[in-house]
Amino acid sequence: MKVDLNSDLGESFGRYKLGLDEEVMKYISSANVATGWHAGDPLVMRKTVRLAKENSVAVGAHPGYPDLLGFGRRYMKLSPEEARNYILYQIGALYAFARAEDLELQHVKPHGALYNALVKEEELARAVIEGIADFDKKLIFVTLSGSRPAEIAEEMGVKVAHEVFADRAYNPDGTLVPRSKPGAVIHDKEEIAERVVSMVKDGGVRAINGEWIELKADTICVHGDNPKAVEIAAHVRRALEEEGVKIVPMRKIVR
Repeated sequence: MKVDLNSDLGESFGRYKLGLDEEVMKYISSANVATGWHAGDPLVMRKTVRLAKENSVAVGAHPGYPDLLGFGRRYMKLSPEEARNYILYQIGALYAFARAEDLELQHVKPHGALYNALVKEEELARAVIEGIADFDKKLIFVTLSGSRPAEIAEEMGVKVAHEVFADRAYNPDGTLVPRSKPGAVIHDKEEIAERVVSMVKDGGVRAINGEWIELKADTICVHGDNPKAVEIAAHVRRALEEEGVKIVPMRKIVR
């Protein structure tokens, strides 16, 4: 049994440092690198790609809304043409740094509010996936496990990694509980590890109301922007390996 561990990294900007990239990188197999629109800048992008290479971690683009002030967590209304080209632009930016470090791009994972909007807006999802396909159909599209965007990508011939979240609570319909609601983010490392093992080995997890929901777990997101990020990432990896689960980049899972 295999699974990928991913984390959103490279989200510092200028003189402002966010996240524990150097430490979290030691425990993951794929890095989602911010592409400069919700976070990140050229210097941070190159540093993060280089750090991933040093740790044998696969690299993917983490594009978002053009919203540095709001960290990409504020919804924006985009036309399909805007969405398609915004994604293409941001993938191209990270590709330049990956190529400079002699690395291939593995995947694309939309960020924040854009990620959530894709689940609800089919036209937007289709435009974003078209942007990915415009660049390279071999790129893996990372999206919420079991969601409509996953189905659209498969229909369009784009590879899909079904993503689950280590530290986020789920609604009964399989969507994430909004961060604004109590209990949306889980902080206890033991509970997080238990839920991750359940998602990988049992194919599901308990929703916030106690209902069992089925989830396909190709890749697990371990957030890298909280004080316990390193401790949680290490604990999750150890718990999975103790259960006989091998941690590998998503390109070795999604064919």
